[in-house]
Amino acid sequence: MDLPVMPPVKPMLAKPVKGIPEGQFYEPKWDGFRSIIFRDGDEVEIGSRNEKPMTRYFPELVEAVLANFPERAVIDGEIICVEPDGRRLDFEALQQRIHPADSRVRKLAVETPASFVAFDVLALDDENLMDRPLEERRVALEGALAQAEPPIHLTRLTRDTTEAQEWFEQFEGAGLDGLIAKDPAGVYQPDKRVQSKIKHERTADCVVAGYRVHKSGPDA
Repeated sequence: MDLPVMPPVKPMLAKPVKGIPEGQFYEPKWDGFRSIIFRDGDEVEIGSRNEKPMTRYFPELVEAVLANFPERAVIDGEIICVEPDGRRLDFEALQQRIHPADSRVRKLAVETPASFVAFDVLALDDENLMDRPLEERRVALEGALAQAEPPIHLTRLTRDTTEAQEWFEQFEGAGLDGLIAKDPAGVYQPDKRVQSKIKHERTADCVVAGYRVHKSGPDA
């Protein structure tokens, strides 16, 4: 593999905010495994948010990448599983896909196949796009995946805050996690929390016996 952006790469991240900020790109916040996928000809590597390879766990996605990605590309997105009726995401089924036994991996690839939802592109052909504004990267991504078929998908995007609010209200019933807001002029910054996430709030009455801070800090 010899790409202008080589694995591993930590994905760009988001920080929580209360309301929907103005003047942004708005996308669904998918509830799955964040992943950057690298393709160079017949070689495919699926990297996790923590820079660990996940290629062996998703053989059906490797086949889909070879069928749908450009010959040389580095694309950021989310691996998801959908319930059989297609109405909700199934994160529990996705978690079960990480299994040490090859026979189990092959079985689950058929029984609970995964999909990949693309939302950013870091490189195409011999060009590193990370220093390009998101607005340009989105155009490049749309062109790269113009002919893509399931299980490869391009995430929805809107600039309309009213539509974004409607999405936010609809998404919880579909098992999505809220919204992501992105600066159209922003460059790709690995491992930096420069985007915004607006998540559904869930409350419960509890007695706190103890807590542990996430290893990535209080904003994780």
